[in-house]
Amino acid sequence: MSRILICRACVATLKRFGIVFSFMVVAIAALPTLTYAAEANTMQTPKVIIFDVNETLLDLAPLRRSVGAALPSGEALLPLWFSTMLHYSLVDTLTGDYHDFAQIGTAALTMVASSKGVELDAAVARQAIAGTITKLPAHPDVVSALQALSESGFRIVSLTNSSNAGVAAQFEYAGLTKYFDHRFSVEDIRAYKPDPRPYRWVLEQLDIQPEEALMVAAHAWDLAGAKAVGLQTAYVQRPGTVTYPLTARPDYVVENLQQLVDLLGKK
Repeated sequence: MSRILICRACVATLKRFGIVFSFMVVAIAALPTLTYAAEANTMQTPKVIIFDVNETLLDLAPLRRSVGAALPSGEALLPLWFSTMLHYSLVDTLTGDYHDFAQIGTAALTMVASSKGVELDAAVARQAIAGTITKLPAHPDVVSALQALSESGFRIVSLTNSSNAGVAAQFEYAGLTKYFDHRFSVEDIRAYKPDPRPYRWVLEQLDIQPEEALMVAAHAWDLAGAKAVGLQTAYVQRPGTVTYPLTARPDYVVENLQQLVDLLGKK
């Protein structure tokens, strides 16, 4: 009852000042977004922006089609394939038995097919991945955003679970090479993200503190790893991706990279 009386008193006061109640409702509804932007503006401006590559920068649609064609149920099994690949990359990390991402992806593809009663030849599985993963286009917002960040003076690097040769070919095909000061691959330390070691290794190579770097990714697991090390984090809401509710929320949540450019430009 007291809350209702207080609200009515507030409305009465607002009306005396000529403020329409509907305006107050709209303002309150927008408050979380405004507060979120305000929180972002209080953070330290990063010296370096670290980008994940697959799905964050590059559109995986061609890979989905290629892998889907090799699976018995087509693209419906793609989420299972991707999660299986991530699962066994962590197995490799924890056991110290490293295989590159293409090898794990091929093994995961044959495993998923086998679970559905189909024996998929390893060579066919390998071609479904290797023949496509280096020929992925950049998302439409990527080039202009990287150009704007570069012109604003940010140092831009990438950190990927893909191999060094793989990401070099990917960037060449997508026309992204010139925007990056350096490309980092977990291949060099043989531990996959989100293990803390890749993030710490990049910080050491760049000679910066965790709070001076911003990790940008479309994967909640990637950002969870970066946040655990102390990096600033930005989540890009690519189609079909969601945040993980049991970890610290990203410092930035954006629908596309242009929104991130705008937020960083307000600092």
